[in-house]
Amino acid sequence: MKSHTVVLLAGDGIGPEVMDATVKILEAAKAPLSYVHRLAGQAALDAGKDVLLPEDTITAIKEHHVALKGPCTTPIGGGFSSVNVALRKTLNLYAAVRPVRSLPGVPTRYEGVDLVVVRENTEGLYAGVENKIMDGVVMSMKVATRDACHRISHWAFRYATQRRRKRITVLHKANIMKLSDGLLLEEARKVHSKEYPNIEYRELIIDAAQMRLVMDPSQFDIILCENLYGDIVSDLCAGMVGGLGVSPGANFGEDDAVFEAVHGSAPDIAGQDKANPLALTMSAVMMLNHLADQAEDERCRVAAGKIKAAYGKALLDGQKTRDLGGELGTRDFTQAIIDRLDG
Repeated sequence: MKSHTVVLLAGDGIGPEVMDATVKILEAAKAPLSYVHRLAGQAALDAGKDVLLPEDTITAIKEHHVALKGPCTTPIGGGFSSVNVALRKTLNLYAAVRPVRSLPGVPTRYEGVDLVVVRENTEGLYAGVENKIMDGVVMSMKVATRDACHRISHWAFRYATQRRRKRITVLHKANIMKLSDGLLLEEARKVHSKEYPNIEYRELIIDAAQMRLVMDPSQFDIILCENLYGDIVSDLCAGMVGGLGVSPGANFGEDDAVFEAVHGSAPDIAGQDKANPLALTMSAVMMLNHLADQAEDERCRVAAGKIKAAYGKALLDGQKTRDLGGELGTRDFTQAIIDRLDG
């Protein structure tokens, strides 16, 4: 059987290091993959490209339909706009998925966390519609459309059914933003009642929901949010299981999917063998399971299972990077996972 071509976007800062580590693990697990390397972010500018998201990068993803992406730098306040947002808009990657699970060997104040944040990825305040009204006055517009609200609601309920999840909770602020957040509630209710009545459904105002989350995350199964809420909630949930260094992520459209490390590019430790490659490796496991489903290729699922078991064993054995309380550098942690792939 042929291999599956994946577009690799190493990104900025520690991106090349964690990408190299992840590819080594994929190869050691005999994942049936081949790779096309493309540029995005500051790395594209540094290579002489005149844009952050070159056309050949987009063309490659549209051709092969799957990409694995490292972190890309986004300046705060000024500078260029987010490469991540541009990628999602250009490819219409409307569903962001962030699984959050407790890991063996990574103790936190919470145990048994197992939930998924599903985030609408193209609208809301993240649509970036901002205007300067006058000197000292700016306005940001929150954008919501019925089509996008229906699309993400349907995606979330379908995902819940496929993954045998039992409950969807929509987080909102419709008591204040009655039209925009209200539109998401309208569509989620329709999809639930007409197509997926077997899935338990509830709605929570987002501020109260945050209190419930930190008190007892076991109350939640799948959390469905509009764009900005989903970004904030997913990072909060990541903190319950050890942080963004152990949190995978994926962005899905109708045709394409981009799997990514959701942490920052950490330029202060780039090139120092300090980066934790686990988030990108976990995202690669999600990618393999996606390929197994899409291409009906069980080789991908087998490789995904081997990698997941191997990093679980490594963590239980105390083989951890510094951010998780261990002593290993990037290369040694990568090797610790590889050493446990078959045992």
